[in-house]
Amino acid sequence: MRSTSDNVAAIGLAIGGALGMAGTFVASDALRETLWTIDGVGVVVAAALLTMKYQRLGNDLVAAGFLTFLAGESLLLAGNAAGLQASVPSYAGGIALWAAGLVMVSAQASFALWMRLTGLIAAALFAVSVLMILWGAPLLPTSAPLPALGYPFLVLTFIGWIWTLLKAER
Repeated sequence: MRSTSDNVAAIGLAIGGALGMAGTFVASDALRETLWTIDGVGVVVAAALLTMKYQRLGNDLVAAGFLTFLAGESLLLAGNAAGLQASVPSYAGGIALWAAGLVMVSAQASFALWMRLTGLIAAALFAVSVLMILWGAPLLPTSAPLPALGYPFLVLTFIGWIWTLLKAER
């Protein structure tokens, strides 16, 4: 039987992935900020639970990766209410930590190869976006092709993590 914390983590990732993507496509600032705030809380809860799970399993690198991802998501949450333009500094810091966390989680074979690859692709796209922002490119969280191209790879990674959580202990 799956643990309650695995179920809650899966729900948090699902909410995060769905509302995060939805927020990218809505025109209303208030609706986007609301969707992204709910998304962020779901992801923080999931990442906290995944940190504890992998720490208990003795997989420190993966646990630290989820903790680093949680820190990045917290920075994103902090900037949400400021609006797109004003949130860019916390956004850049947040996705930099996302990239680092994704690399750490994907560095070991705790997840299937395809999940690790989608995580590494997302990490690379977010890292390039951070560098572009730091070097003066006028990127917003909704800018395309970057950073928007990283979101589908992140959501695919979330789907893999959810699948891993839900298949456990059948």
